Amino acid sequence: MKQDELLNIVTDNATFSGAYNIRVNGKLFDRQTNEQVNIVSKKDNSGIDIYIKDGTVGQTIGIPVVLTSGDITETVLNDFHIGKNCDVTIIAGCGIENCSSCTSQHDGIHTFYVGENSKIKYIERHYGHGEGSGQKVMNPETVINMEKNSKMEMITTQIEGVDSTIRKTMATLKDGANLTITEKVLTSGDQKATSIFDVNLNGKNSKAKLVSRVVAKDNSHQDFFSDVKGNNDCYAHIECDAIIVNNAKVGSTPKIVANHPDASLVHEATIGKIAGEQLLKLLSLGLDEKEAEDVIIQGFLK
Repeated sequence: MKQDELLNIVTDNATFSGAYNIRVNGKLFDRQTNEQVNIVSKKDNSGIDIYIKDGTVGQTIGIPVVLTSGDITETVLNDFHIGKNCDVTIIAGCGIENCSSCTSQHDGIHTFYVGENSKIKYIERHYGHGEGSGQKVMNPETVINMEKNSKMEMITTQIEGVDSTIRKTMATLKDGANLTITEKVLTSGDQKATSIFDVNLNGKNSKAKLVSRVVAKDNSHQDFFSDVKGNNDCYAHIECDAIIVNNAKVGSTPKIVANHPDASLVHEATIGKIAGEQLLKLLSLGLDEKEAEDVIIQGFLK
């Protein structure tokens, strides 16, 4: 698969109207900045600082990464410094093409400092491909610091082809901050995926919604862990839904702790196979069983 194809997959063919930073095989490939968004390479480690000025609105900023050769292991630290009263979209993601017998691994640590009254949409997509026996490993870590009355929507998708992943998200919310996270993960074969969420609702009237939708196929294994702490008058809703196909395994371990009498915390979890009536309906329309399963899974992960 060509480099451009990988980039299109992990960015969902997005067009960047703002700044961007493209990383290929451990090195800077291309970068663009503007008056509102500046991107600076870190001097002490691998990664970048992204500075978004107060009042920046309507821009789409891209920071995709692709690895197209085996035997690459990297840890990249990217820090987002987002000013007050901003409204921007940030698109990240990693694509690995590994046709070798060596492991290719990308660990990305993204730290967000979201200014007061700012609104951020953050999209991250992961994809692995290649006929080699080498592993394709991605370990994303996201650290979110939200100031008063800020909003952040985070959408993360593991499309397919990732052999091993540990996905960590940690968030701290101040007064009136509102965080929504939607996670979609697909595993197959002998792949493994672990998702870990640690959320601290420290601010009055802070809110968090976490939705995890996962599909585990074949002999793959997924685990979900959440630890949500309500430390003020706040609200949180955690929802974990999983579909199991073949011999796969999925575990869900929720933890919610109310450290304030006005904290309202809810957790829901559903794990099971594809409903028989859904399959029968699609089979009656002329699809075979595999085609019907694929349609149901695609709809579930949308």
